[in-house]
Amino acid sequence: MLWLVENHSLPRTAAFFDLDKTVIAKSSTLTFSKSFYQGGLINRRAVLRTAYAQFVFLAGGADHDQMERMRAYLSALCRGWNVQQVKEIVAETLHDLIDPIIYDEAASLIEQHHTAGRDVVIVSTSGAEVVEPIGELLGADRVVATRMVVGPDGCFTGEVEYYAYGPTKAEAVKELAESEGYDLERCYAYSDSFTDMPMLEAVGHPHAVNPDRALRREALAREWPILDFHRPVRLKQRLPAPPRPALVAAAAVVVAAATAGLVWLASRRRAAAAAAAS
Repeated sequence: MLWLVENHSLPRTAAFFDLDKTVIAKSSTLTFSKSFYQGGLINRRAVLRTAYAQFVFLAGGADHDQMERMRAYLSALCRGWNVQQVKEIVAETLHDLIDPIIYDEAASLIEQHHTAGRDVVIVSTSGAEVVEPIGELLGADRVVATRMVVGPDGCFTGEVEYYAYGPTKAEAVKELAESEGYDLERCYAYSDSFTDMPMLEAVGHPHAVNPDRALRREALAREWPILDFHRPVRLKQRLPAPPRPALVAAAAVVVAAATAGLVWLASRRRAAAAAAAS
């Protein structure tokens, strides 16, 4: 059961999470479109187009070809954007835009994996400038995300340096397993999209979360667990997270010490009472 603490004499393990519609209820990149408009990075027409793209994405109609067209559109859209300005906009609006759309079930699952001693890795097709702050907000240990080429002027060139999509996600998972010593047969992965099949197949415990039709069919055929996440909630409104294994161990030491002290104090009192009676 995943909430049991890992035996640290065994190889390390991790839980790999897709981000959009798996951990959060919307597309992480498209969610910031209004903020980018207010920051002067895009015009009103682009806001409307990204709103339509968000609708298609949420409706489950974004297949491989549509995702490729969306990637090309977003790459062209961000050409010339100042990277530092993008980071500042994301930092300023992160809690207002992302915190309310984090699935409560996903946050609980992340906490359970951490309590069990597993690393949590966010693996997302969205850009690193968006995904890395979200990963930090979620308490993830590592992030894998798409990286855009940045020119000498500190602006995006519109070219993609690394696209975290489909098979490349699985390659990143395997590379992390090699560098961090993860035993992939004992690792977990979560995604909503059929395009993430390579990543799900790379681990011993794949899970379909709010799956699209193609992934649902595949999960049913392979008897993979299917999870339904539907309760977005602000992190600060949730119950406190369970303590990590190290804190559990520390608490156990404190409790044991306190118990020993009480036993010692009781024995001294009984000895004093016996001496007085004699």
